[in-house]
Amino acid sequence: MPKAYLTIDDSPSERTDDLVDFLSARQIPALLFCRGDRVEANPAPIVRAIQKGFLIGNHTYAHKRASEQTLAETKADILKCEALIEAAYKEAGVARTHKTFRFSYLDRGAGAWVIDFDAVNEEQRAALEPVFWEGLNFCDLKKPPAALFDNTASLQKFLKAEGFTAPFENITLDWYAHTEIARAQDCFFTFSTSDWMLTARHLAKNWPYKRVEDLKARVDTDLFLHDETSHHIVLAHDQAEIFKPVCELVDYFQACGFEFLDF
Repeated sequence: MPKAYLTIDDSPSERTDDLVDFLSARQIPALLFCRGDRVEANPAPIVRAIQKGFLIGNHTYAHKRASEQTLAETKADILKCEALIEAAYKEAGVARTHKTFRFSYLDRGAGAWVIDFDAVNEEQRAALEPVFWEGLNFCDLKKPPAALFDNTASLQKFLKAEGFTAPFENITLDWYAHTEIARAQDCFFTFSTSDWMLTARHLAKNWPYKRVEDLKARVDTDLFLHDETSHHIVLAHDQAEIFKPVCELVDYFQACGFEFLDF
């Protein structure tokens, strides 16, 4: 039976309560990465999610790209979100067991250079291409300035000092386990549902996936997802307009025999 961790970005939304109830009814654990600006505006769904047993992670306060901010701005943004998460746990009356973080847009400080591609072998790079195909042109991928790599390293040190960890076990896929991703303090993924392509603003663009059935086909054909020797990290989104497609995808994972793991 394939096993996966379910991670969900961009909480809370107008449908977070519904999403939490949907997952609870199916006894599916999930890690909700929260935008601090949205928690500040509406903390109640996050407090409720905590009380329902869901894990809450930090997705920055303002959801900006780390490569487009100064190092100080990114650190402040993370800490501002962190304070709101701590307050939500306090209000929920639940002890926090993990401090987790995922960069907005998966920009870990060096833009599209999400890992050091110079440090991976040709086989690993080929494996990474379908994982990060959204918005990344690997043929023309240009290495960013050295200063951005310095920021990336500094942010990892910062996250470690602040106690952030990735709560995933047994991720043995070669491109994950044998690259810097496995040692990072931030939370990566191994499979993106690409659910965001079904939002209205993205449907108007030239993305290839237009229907839930297209996304289900991705689940069926992914190169790594059905490797049962490794656990997997699935990325979905908490956005009101794609609430139903996300629920359909989660149901499809279970229909395909996936077990969603606790943290």
